[in-house]
Amino acid sequence: MYILVFRISTDTGMLIEWFGTWIAGKAFGFLVKTIISKEFLEELVKDYAKDFFRNIIHNAVTAPFQREPLQKAEVMAFAEFLQLMQQDLEYGELSKEEIENYTQPLQQFLKQPEVKQILGDAFDYECEAINTKRLQEIWYQLVASSSLSEDFKWKKIGREYLSKVKKIIREFPEMRAILDSQNIEQIKENTQAIAGIISQFDLKRYQEAISERYGNLKLDSLDTTGYAYNELKLWRMFIAQDVREVHQVLPRVHELPKEHFRRLRETDQIEAEIAAEELQKLTRVYLEQPLLSVLDVVNNKQSYKYVVILGDPGSGKSTLLQYLALNWSESPLDNVISQPIPLLIELRTYMRRRDGNECHNFLEFLDKCSGAIEHLNQHQLHQQLQAGNALVMFDGLDEVFDPGKREDVITDIHRFTNEYPNVQVIVTSRVIGYKPQRLRDAEFRHFMLQDLNSAQIQDFIHRWHELTFSDEADKLRKWERLLRGIENSKAITELAGNPLLLTMMAILNRNQELPRDRNSLYEQASRVLLHQWDVERALVEDKRLDHKTIDYKDKQAMLRQVAYSMQTSGAGLAGNVISADQLENILTEYLRTTEINQPRQAARVMREQLRTRNFMLCFLGADYYAFVHRTFLEYFCAWEFVWRFEKERSLSIEDLKTEVFGKHWRDETWHEVLLLIAGMIDAKFVGEIIDYLMVQDGEENKFINMFLAAKCLVEVRNRSLIVSISDKLLNYLKNLTKYDIWYYYRPEYDSEEIKFIRDIRTQAVREIAAAWQDSTETKTFLQQLATVNDDSDVRQKAIQEFTQAYKDDPTTQTFLQEIVTANNYSVERRIAIQELARTYKNNPTTKSFLQQIATVDDSWDVRMTAVQELINAYRYDPATKAFLQERATMDDDLDVRRTAAQELNQTCKDKSTTKIILQERTNADDDFVRIIAVQKLAQTYKDDLETKTILQKCATVDKRWEVRRIAIQELVKAYKNEPTTKTFLKEFAIRDDSWDVRKTALQELVKAYKDDSTTKIFLQELTTMDKHWDVRRTAIQELVKAYKDDSTIKIFIHKRAIVDNDSDVRRTAVQELVKAYKYDLTIKTFLKECAITDDDSDVRQTVVQELAKAYKDDICTKTIIQQLVTTDNDPDVRRTAVQELVKAHKDDPNTKTILQQLTTADNSSIVRWSVVQELAKAFKSQPELLETYYNCVVNDPFEGSHDSFSPNPRRVALEIIIKQYPQHEKTLPLLRDRAENDPDEQVREYAQKKLKEWQG
Repeated sequence: MYILVFRISTDTGMLIEWFGTWIAGKAFGFLVKTIISKEFLEELVKDYAKDFFRNIIHNAVTAPFQREPLQKAEVMAFAEFLQLMQQDLEYGELSKEEIENYTQPLQQFLKQPEVKQILGDAFDYECEAINTKRLQEIWYQLVASSSLSEDFKWKKIGREYLSKVKKIIREFPEMRAILDSQNIEQIKENTQAIAGIISQFDLKRYQEAISERYGNLKLDSLDTTGYAYNELKLWRMFIAQDVREVHQVLPRVHELPKEHFRRLRETDQIEAEIAAEELQKLTRVYLEQPLLSVLDVVNNKQSYKYVVILGDPGSGKSTLLQYLALNWSESPLDNVISQPIPLLIELRTYMRRRDGNECHNFLEFLDKCSGAIEHLNQHQLHQQLQAGNALVMFDGLDEVFDPGKREDVITDIHRFTNEYPNVQVIVTSRVIGYKPQRLRDAEFRHFMLQDLNSAQIQDFIHRWHELTFSDEADKLRKWERLLRGIENSKAITELAGNPLLLTMMAILNRNQELPRDRNSLYEQASRVLLHQWDVERALVEDKRLDHKTIDYKDKQAMLRQVAYSMQTSGAGLAGNVISADQLENILTEYLRTTEINQPRQAARVMREQLRTRNFMLCFLGADYYAFVHRTFLEYFCAWEFVWRFEKERSLSIEDLKTEVFGKHWRDETWHEVLLLIAGMIDAKFVGEIIDYLMVQDGEENKFINMFLAAKCLVEVRNRSLIVSISDKLLNYLKNLTKYDIWYYYRPEYDSEEIKFIRDIRTQAVREIAAAWQDSTETKTFLQQLATVNDDSDVRQKAIQEFTQAYKDDPTTQTFLQEIVTANNYSVERRIAIQELARTYKNNPTTKSFLQQIATVDDSWDVRMTAVQELINAYRYDPATKAFLQERATMDDDLDVRRTAAQELNQTCKDKSTTKIILQERTNADDDFVRIIAVQKLAQTYKDDLETKTILQKCATVDKRWEVRRIAIQELVKAYKNEPTTKTFLKEFAIRDDSWDVRKTALQELVKAYKDDSTTKIFLQELTTMDKHWDVRRTAIQELVKAYKDDSTIKIFIHKRAIVDNDSDVRRTAVQELVKAYKYDLTIKTFLKECAITDDDSDVRQTVVQELAKAYKDDICTKTIIQQLVTTDNDPDVRRTAVQELVKAHKDDPNTKTILQQLTTADNSSIVRWSVVQELAKAFKSQPELLETYYNCVVNDPFEGSHDSFSPNPRRVALEIIIKQYPQHEKTLPLLRDRAENDPDEQVREYAQKKLKEWQG
């Protein structure tokens, strides 16, 4: 012991003497000579192995003869680092006196163990860069009062320091020998491990390693301020997102531009293309999948042993796996021994080690490779895996960029699951470039991560502020500010659904106000993301290139041009994709304008960076790239237009109006770009754009031009410059709240027209509320719309928009209560109840008001709405249960009682939900009670032996077909794999008295047993034998859905389309034939024959519709439809032919001529009024058609009474003339004439009404 102390003391003295000699030969500045004093040296070298060389020296004890070179190396490194610090301070034009002020802070900084450790890491042979980011953070935390200038170059110092250390190692043979011996020792340990000599399987140490690697959120690259988020532990911030299962295809993959899709196919990075109709169907199937919590999926090993989690960049895939590992590591050791061990393998690192022959399989990687979380002896690991005691997670399949190597990894994963069949396995990948079939064949189930929903976003924001703010007032202010910023913008809300981008918003909001205008937010966010794109480092590392600075402004300029190129391509903004060659050319052309000497080579280096890491752009595969989020494509695209308008002056205001807004206002995928432009340019120019939009004819596009103009107005900060334009636009929108379509329609029947009008009127209400919210006149106007307007849809929308616009006004709650109690319209009263409950649920009077309405209101649907909103708002209030029990038994209306009873069943955890009670309720008198009991029993107690028997009984003998149907569905869900279930289904499908039950049984049979060889035959039998047309029709649909690739099915369905005695069944057969086999020539031939020869007019109508839809470009099809317009003996078929002719061939000049002739030639008024309607609809306000309409008004021979389904053609034509030719000289005289002389009383009354309106 004494010898050791003496030795250290002696060594220190010698070290001080050596240092004085060494430094005398160096041109070091005063900081080195001042700071590295005798005391500093003594303290510095005392813990050289513990701190400085902590990550380098692997031996527990370093021999005395090794200490001296290590201590000298440490001192030399510190001196070089200090000298670099002083040089950078001098470059910042600081005086010597100013630099001297940093002496004390630097001493304090260099004494920190973590600083020593980071500086010591440079001695690792594999070190490519030291952690300057962490050094910067430590500086700001430790010595914030001595702040460094904003342009202090930490990264540059780090690079130069690393170079100095490499030189120390080269010039210091003793140091090189020690480091070499450490490598030999490591090789020895690896060799022993392979031989099974070392058997370290230390779970405690493994837990610590997981916590150390993944415990903190990695925010260094997102927050450049140096703030330390010490409390933001990943396991405390993790939000369990929802997932949807993907059964057959990845719909979004097939939405890619055709050229990109083709390249992916050629490089075998994607599976076969799918027809548009089939893709729509599969997309619908995907969207119908239930949303599940991703943790529910992962924790259900029985159902989901092998899982692939898919998602976009930054969507939370890696975070999920890290959370699962941390969840294990944060548990007490006694508990985790019995839990599966999480093994997280980052596949990019694994492949790098595998390519370097460091390992040949996953176990070797976990045992000995750098990059593994902690080395676990593979022999013991093998035993754990054989026992199924592990959760193995493979992260980032998409980050294995070479397609061939990716296939190798998939093979390795498949082999792994075969070797260890009891182990649960999770794989993550991006969507684009992923081919699911191989892992699907290996029994992996695929799930798509969903964006964070509103509640999850709020949860994240709440946790973030709880953990990062200590000041309560500051916490509340910034929490509310961030929520408001997200809620007030649809685009920002969509952005916030991505966890990475939401985190970025939270960081920006901490340091400065989340901008009200999106442009500022996107600009700030782009700075953060571009900060990660370390172009300089990539250029420096490429020895062929001369290093020049490329700052974030250069990167932004390049991205503007990339976005502009994408936007002007054929796919436009919808594509968000650019080829590698295009990207390289754009980067090259920009770099030619800088000081870069080899722009093409530099562009390639930058492009290659994007293949291995996502920055603002990401690699899609097949030499294509895209923006990581569509929002940034839109932002940079808009910015480039503004740049050309304001900076380059290559775009004039006229160009901006006609070439940008004029060409794209009809395309909603462009609207965000156009609005961003409006937010960037001067108000007077936005005024000119709004004026331009208002004169466009947007009626057939639902006045999208006017609504875009209103949204542009919202982007203007100083509206005082364009007051007259704003007023003009407001008046136009007010008129749109009373809009009527430009041709005649039947309010009771024409659903497309009804929706068209409703959409325009309600959107006008919404835009007025959004753009003129600050005006008191708007408040009054909305109140009037909500109470006295003739249109129910307008009234409802006005109530909703008024509430949201003025929810902080104390009179708004009173206004809603008045609507609930005094309004005559029950729908509006229900809307007001919903707005009250959702907006003012925390107001103490709201609950009692709702309870009163739910109890005493005269209208049952109003009472039911009040009950529903009480449940939604106060579900967990103890008093709610008692109130629901009262309503479930005492309300006069059955639906109200059912609503209350259903909620009690779902939420009240008492004896009412026990098995015995549910069993008893399957025999209750109330049909609805029995249905709920059957569902709850099956879902809660399916493993109980009695449940199956009860369900079978309900399915067989219950008197109500609705109960029997539900029982059948629950039987299949719960007992699909039991052999008797299929037999039961077949029995129900044949023998049940209710056709609805038989139909349900056959649908469930196909769903559960499609692959059973007898199912197809059974369906065919039902198609021919069931007595009810709807069962036969459903059987045809299920046959095609399940077996369309069977060559016999087409023939079978074809026959049913001819021989079934029910027209509805034949129509269904026709529709299914077209859906499944439209490219088959025999089907097209059959349809052409059927359109003429089938003896049922309903079938012929369907055939005409299917022909026009499937073969509209076929010249023979057009000829047949033209013939049917005049030759079919049924007016409804002729009418349908007219409609399809216009729909498919409106631009054919013969179409208008044919229709004009039919207005007088057809002997059916049904056809004539339809023809007039189609002419007015397709050829709006054309002068030459006035005479046609005029002739119809005066001369059409319609006689007798008419109803709203079959109106008088004279009435139809008169309305069209009034709407389309109000200023024509013939219109007013004609109206006067018809008001007096039309033989039809209803036409006279209509003309008289319009004449009064005309005259004021």
